[in-house]
Amino acid sequence: MDLGDLRLTKVSVGPTDNNAYLVGRADGPVVLVDCAADADRLTEVIGDRTVGVIVTTHRHPDHVRVLGEMAARTGAHLICGEPDRAAIEERTGTRQTGVWDGDVIRCGDLELGVIGLVGHTPGSIALVVSPAAGPVQLLTGDAIFPGGLGRTTSPADFDSLFTDATAKVFDRFPDRTALHPGHGDSTTLGRERPHLDEWRRRGW
Repeated sequence: MDLGDLRLTKVSVGPTDNNAYLVGRADGPVVLVDCAADADRLTEVIGDRTVGVIVTTHRHPDHVRVLGEMAARTGAHLICGEPDRAAIEERTGTRQTGVWDGDVIRCGDLELGVIGLVGHTPGSIALVVSPAAGPVQLLTGDAIFPGGLGRTTSPADFDSLFTDATAKVFDRFPDRTALHPGHGDSTTLGRERPHLDEWRRRGW
C-alpha cells in the first residue's frame, strides 16, 4: 500500500494466516511487525531493505514463531508491549525493549505511536502509522478486528479491552482511519463504529 511518503506491506504467513507487516519509506530502514511464521517468506518480502526494528504486537505463540530467527537474520532492535515482554523473551530467547501508551517507536526518520490495549493479553499493543497525506493506519494485532474485538477469557478482560479500544482508538481517531488486524482483512473505524454497542452486549 502506497501512502505517499510511506509504504505499508502486508503478507499472510503460517498455518493460522497471520498478517505480518512492513512499514517504512522507500529510502530508509523499515519496521517489521509480527514475525509469525515462514522466515524465508518474510525475508523474501523484505528484499534488500534494512529492517531496523521488529515489533511484536502481543505474546501469543502464533505471533512469535520465527521472531528469534528473524532477529538473527536482520540484527534489528526488538520491541514489544512491556507487560508481555517477559513472556515473549522466555518463549523466543530474545531480548526485548518494552513500550507502552504514548511511547514512540523510531526507525530512521519514521515514528510509530504506541497504544496499549489490555485484554487479549496484558501487553497487547497497536501501532499508529501517520502518513504525511492520507488517513492514519492502525496495526492492531489481535486486539481489534473487522466485526469485533480479539478473544478474551473472562468478562473482566473483555471489559478492559472494550474500554481501551473505545477510549484509545474509537474516541481518538476519525472514521476514515484504517485498521489492519493480525489476521484477515483490513477495515476502517467508520465501518466498525456503529457496531460498538453490539460488541458490548454480546461480550466479544
